[in-house]
Amino acid sequence: MRRLTAFLVTALLSTSLWAMHCPADMAKIDQLLKTSPPSDAAVLAQVQQLRSEGEALHKTGDHSQSVKVLGEAMQLLDASE
Repeated sequence: MRRLTAFLVTALLSTSLWAMHCPADMAKIDQLLKTSPPSDAAVLAQVQQLRSEGEALHKTGDHSQSVKVLGEAMQLLDASE
């Protein structure tokens, strides 16, 4: 019973931590788009699409998928530098 309780508490805490991570990632992407946007229009469009998708996932509560999608956007921004 203790293991189940510990697991449930850990799962709930990790979900809330993911939820807090999404807005930070979105803010970082927004800042990078303002200060050093990709010169390739296709990359810029893909980053903007991934950022929007990540925000939508965050709003629906799918925080782990949101973090994954936002991470892809940040990788594209890092690769375009």
